Amino acid sequence: DMLESLGHRLEPGNNVTINLEPDTRAEVDDLYARLSEGGDPSQCQPPMAMFWGGYYATAMDRFGLRWMFNCAEAPD
Repeated sequence: DMLESLGHRLEPGNNVTINLEPDTRAEVDDLYARLSEGGDPSQCQPPMAMFWGGYYATAMDRFGLRWMFNCAEAPD
């Protein structure tokens, strides 16, 4: 979903997002840290609690691949 109206620009690598559904929030934090390292920080959304109840993040890695993480684990 690359929307020009939101300032998105289609480029090789950002036309697909790999979705992971970790079991714990700690796994989301770890995966986000590892995959966003060396990537484009302007394309990253750090992990945070979302309105639908999930713990969510997005990252673009150093190879230009987009990642999305969503965890349904309830907060402590």
